[in-house]
Amino acid sequence: MNSFIEARLQLARADFTLDVDLKLPGHGVTALFGPSGCGKTTCLRSLAGLERARGRVTVNQKIWQDDQSKQWLPTHQRALGYVFQEASLFAHLSVQKNIAYGLKRTPVERRQVSKERAVELLGIGHLLERMPATLSGGERQRVAIARALATSPEVLLMDEPLAALDAQRKAEVLPYLEQLQRQLQIPIVYVSHSMDEVARLAQHMVLLNAGRVLAQGSVTELLSNLDLPLAHGDVASSVVHATVQSHDAADHLSTLIFDGGQLQLVMARPRQVGSQVQLRVQARDVSLSLHRPEASSILNILPMQVLGLREDGPGQTMVSLQAGNTRLLARITQHSARALALQAGMQVYAQIKGMALLD
Repeated sequence: MNSFIEARLQLARADFTLDVDLKLPGHGVTALFGPSGCGKTTCLRSLAGLERARGRVTVNQKIWQDDQSKQWLPTHQRALGYVFQEASLFAHLSVQKNIAYGLKRTPVERRQVSKERAVELLGIGHLLERMPATLSGGERQRVAIARALATSPEVLLMDEPLAALDAQRKAEVLPYLEQLQRQLQIPIVYVSHSMDEVARLAQHMVLLNAGRVLAQGSVTELLSNLDLPLAHGDVASSVVHATVQSHDAADHLSTLIFDGGQLQLVMARPRQVGSQVQLRVQARDVSLSLHRPEASSILNILPMQVLGLREDGPGQTMVSLQAGNTRLLARITQHSARALALQAGMQVYAQIKGMALLD
């Protein structure tokens, strides 16, 4: 992987120590994920220079920090955009002037994202003359993101930008975040404790615990890794990347193809044929059989190979499965795992009882 961001950072406090070695890609969304207090925000602030950690940070081979050679760029000299949990807009400036402030911070020769482009991407053209106090929480956060984009950053850092919003406002902002990662080449480092957000937005993930990196890699790989805590418990899930192949108008069923097979799903709002979608499959919604079931009400029955098994709490077993390059998890009882004599390498049929469309 050609890293866009490389960071070795150490920061010691009385009750916490950050010690990370990051290698992040130069495209898409990377999620910093883990439990509260694991160091996600401290790590992000250290990348930005808002926390004075020791170590080295390079972005696109440009040195932002190297303590060994005594190099240090203050935050205002780092080509970054930073979006906080709260929008932090200038209350005395209109939306248009808030965005213009971000533009003024950027030398003309480095401007790549125009104000018009930022406004278009965030869908805020109708808000330009409004004052921050008159905006909803979701509107304020979209303006804050537009202001950050107007600085033409080489990387966009986002610290739980949806945490302060209710479910309705989150649903309002999420499509705009998806649009950013699809249409811009600016990599995004995104702090979150919400697996729903990570599964929907991120391609790459850094899993943190107690200030250290447990693992880093693609979201799909980390979610299905039985050695990691993400693949355990009742909330364990997998992400499937698929393409819409066709629609059956009579039954309101859409057929999706993915690397490993095909799935059928009832879509309230059918997507265009050929469009890319993401599906989240909960491990608890996958059952296993040694033979293909006949006359079943379950539409999605996939031949898959068992990659591994791991005990998952009293009486439960987590099974890792693969078809093509797609991985799934199935959480079944230990009794069932024993009755089926499951072991790595076996061929089984995965029966998917439910899926959630993520985008």
